Amino acid sequence: MFTDCQGIPYPVFAQGKVSYCAAVKGAVPENSVYELRVVLDKGSPDPAAGQFYMLHAVNSSSLLGRPISVYYSEKKKDGSVEIYFLILVKGDGTKILCSLKNDDKIALLGPCGNRFQAPEADKKVCIVGGGIGVAPVAGFATTLKPKSYDFFASFKSGSYGLQKLKANKPVITTDDGSVGVHGMLPAAFTEEVLKNGNYSAVYACGPLPMLKYVKEISEKCGVQCWLSMESRMVCGVGVCLGCTIDTTEGKKRCCKEGPIFDSKILKFDAPCTEVAGVKVQPRREPLTKEPDLSVNIAGVHFENPVIASSGTFGFGKEYESVFDVNRLGGISSKGLTLEPRQGNDGIRVWETPSGLMNSIGLQNPGIPHFIEHELPQMLSLKPVAIANLSGSSLETYSKGAKLLDATDVPMIELNISCPNVSAGGAAFGMTCSAAKDVVQAVRKETKKPLIVKLTPQSLELNKVALSCIEAGADGISLCNSFQGIAIDIERGVPVFEKLKAGLGGPAVRPIAVRLIYELVEVINSLPKDKRVPVIAIGGIAKWQDAVEFIMAGASAVQVGTATFANPNAMIEIIDGLKDFMKRKGYENIEQFRGIIQKN
Repeated sequence: MFTDCQGIPYPVFAQGKVSYCAAVKGAVPENSVYELRVVLDKGSPDPAAGQFYMLHAVNSSSLLGRPISVYYSEKKKDGSVEIYFLILVKGDGTKILCSLKNDDKIALLGPCGNRFQAPEADKKVCIVGGGIGVAPVAGFATTLKPKSYDFFASFKSGSYGLQKLKANKPVITTDDGSVGVHGMLPAAFTEEVLKNGNYSAVYACGPLPMLKYVKEISEKCGVQCWLSMESRMVCGVGVCLGCTIDTTEGKKRCCKEGPIFDSKILKFDAPCTEVAGVKVQPRREPLTKEPDLSVNIAGVHFENPVIASSGTFGFGKEYESVFDVNRLGGISSKGLTLEPRQGNDGIRVWETPSGLMNSIGLQNPGIPHFIEHELPQMLSLKPVAIANLSGSSLETYSKGAKLLDATDVPMIELNISCPNVSAGGAAFGMTCSAAKDVVQAVRKETKKPLIVKLTPQSLELNKVALSCIEAGADGISLCNSFQGIAIDIERGVPVFEKLKAGLGGPAVRPIAVRLIYELVEVINSLPKDKRVPVIAIGGIAKWQDAVEFIMAGASAVQVGTATFANPNAMIEIIDGLKDFMKRKGYENIEQFRGIIQKN
């Protein structure tokens, strides 16, 4: 076992076994905090108080481990080590960790970071924990002599993690008064208390405002103060430089030089009021009524902004037995061409990490067949029916548009972005002149609202979009699939017959958010009467993803690949969006659409 000059073991990567995982009693809301116990084999290093591990469930789909502080550890008779963690359920990563069962495998990197400095012999110390921050300091307390410390724990409501304490004076504060002193930490922990306590040192972990307060009064009273800090982490061993915090000695790595720091070197900035020039949104009171999720796109009313994306939902009826498709805002049909098409040969779909590649090749029954058979079915459903029009030439685009114009379909989505056909498709969306020509040709044949679906492959994407608007587009949908290549390494050949294929799914979302943001920014520079709505596409799988795109400026979102993984994805997005708006006090979509746009 390798150790540093202070005898602290260096991190090792190991696989442990879950011995216990259950919700902690006393935590509010219920099931918001879990206790996870993991057994490591004989020979594993013992963690020191204040250290943490990067935890990653072996069967988890999340990319990174989560940094979790050690709450308690115990050496077993057989030489194995059982480590206790308290975990606050915050996101997908912690949710997975808290859903583990006995004997499940879990990967651990650790113990990481430094440890709490031992107090002077026979000196009394003060320990302070706030919320989930009680875990590392409560663990530290178990290493001290009973009654040699006072312990202050502060919670919003309820209390937990204090069972193993043997404090001289245990004090609990709760914001709602449910346990102990009514109020937050300053209601019980003051300068006077600190002075009269005759403490040799203060040790604290908790939310930043609390740590800032502890630092200020400790230093004012001349008491040594050690603070356990937190920052977003990736590696846990100091190489990625992603978890730095500001100090008077420059930026320090929270995972390596920390997480425990002498308070004197720590810098606590004023609360953040803006990021990248965008002001933090003021707090709104939660709604007492249902929010209005409806949106208006090019004069067409949608009950909500969630639309089934073309090529991933057929014509709507296919999913009718799976979930209530009538709850959707709209349905964009399979890509339609003037003539029927059989599509591409060979492998057509290929799964990738966080994505799906496809090379369907616009297989469809043709527009005449669609008008006679599939369109009536689409129109019988409540969501807005959108006909996705594609073609291989200006002539076929024009003839297809003329046929659709004679129908009752409320809207046409002009597809000049399909990456999986030899002629037409994305070829028309790559340059301003080609895009303008096809939009003008289609515009001459129809008065219906026309949304133009663009490819992210264009090197002049925003200029192409502006050309489409100038030519008569009533809106833009973006992004169709990103092009990629997959290789069958066993046979040593490309997976797809056409070599390149379209990639969609969560992997492309951050890029798509950027493209939407930049496009809306350009559109907002136009006179108000020239601006058109943008429909976002690209890796939307959860309601949070939809909110991101709307805040970036999108008026609506299309969901594609996510439906294959979770047929209820769009319903969950609608419900999640509604709950988010109620909680944040947004009465309608427009109140938060484009809020990160600077103009």
